[in-house]
Amino acid sequence: MLAVKVLMLAQTYAPVHGGEERHVEDLSGELARRGHEVVVATLRQPAGEVPPQPAGVRVRLLDTSVHRTPGVETQARANYAAPLPDPVTTAALRTVLREERPDVVHAHNWLVNSYLPLARRAAAPLVLSLHDYGLLCPTKRLFLDGAVCPGPAAARCLRHATDFYGAGKGTLIAGGVALADPWVRRRVDLFVPVSSAVAELCRVTGARHRVIPNFTPPLPPAPADADERLAFLPAGDFALYFGDIGEDKGARALVEAHAGIDAAPPLVMIGRQGIEGLDRAPDVIAPGPLPHALTIEAVRRSAFTVAPSIWAEPFGIVALEAGAAGKAVVASASGGLRDVVLDGETGRLVPGGDVPALRAAMAELFADRELRERLGAAAARRVSEVFAPAAVVPRFERAYADVVAARSAAG
Repeated sequence: MLAVKVLMLAQTYAPVHGGEERHVEDLSGELARRGHEVVVATLRQPAGEVPPQPAGVRVRLLDTSVHRTPGVETQARANYAAPLPDPVTTAALRTVLREERPDVVHAHNWLVNSYLPLARRAAAPLVLSLHDYGLLCPTKRLFLDGAVCPGPAAARCLRHATDFYGAGKGTLIAGGVALADPWVRRRVDLFVPVSSAVAELCRVTGARHRVIPNFTPPLPPAPADADERLAFLPAGDFALYFGDIGEDKGARALVEAHAGIDAAPPLVMIGRQGIEGLDRAPDVIAPGPLPHALTIEAVRRSAFTVAPSIWAEPFGIVALEAGAAGKAVVASASGGLRDVVLDGETGRLVPGGDVPALRAAMAELFADRELRERLGAAAARRVSEVFAPAAVVPRFERAYADVVAARSAAG
């Protein structure tokens, strides 16, 4: 396609690092390498200055008034956009829009709300990526009382938001999401959910949505020398869990399932600990979080990986990275994990929270090296064919071309 100028709206960006931030950064770099011009507009962060970007990517920093509002605490890690227009951010975006004149505006989650007052008169079409359930859920998770939430309802959302954020902040966010939802749906030209689960649970359907998954850039290379920080890894087989270790991630169910496997190899759990008693679980090794490159090296050394989430993961980047490393994945048949893991082809899918089913799947892969290697090889092939940058980025380019053409045809 012809080169376009894309204005990315991302509430957080490097040096803040998370799944969404990495996706925006990787996508911006890939688009620039393919000849497009990319401008990233993002909130000014307490984490420090934005590192140098690839040629073709520029960053514009936006101010905000939300974190100067009495009663709204500033996050030590990052400032986040509110689910309603911030007048200071909107004014900054108006300047960026006037000076940059993009062909497409590509927003990512709640920063879009500060752009909405400008969207109607802007010449550029608006694309909105949905990385989670923030379109209609104040906590962005659609997870309530240990299960997937049935959907928005005023009293339920207010109660959950105040429990999650506190009374003042929760009331503001719950009200903002409810008010913004219909406004967003009117102004966005194309929704881009990262999985079929996000499309379904966010209730975006029809021609104005297009599921485009995250992609995985090349994994970091194996360390040249043995790293002492990996000395805790068992010499033989082990199953690996990596990511935040919480109830919603199925961590407790995983520990229980592993404990019931006779003579099971160890279970390694890398990530921030969020459940009690992990240090007392038999044959469970939990070293805490590690740098990404070392975590990927642990994936390579594992027999297989496990992603037993109870909540509906919007995508499941851990399953994608495991597949890229050639590892089979035992995953919950919920959320976006169903788009990444194919049951019986690249791994095993089990009902979320079903301890006996999880135990049986893990025991099967522990016992059958040939099976897990075959599944892992198929996972690596699928990642290279479906989730590599060369497969995913052209889908964004086609989406941009289609919304630009539609906007032009509409006058």
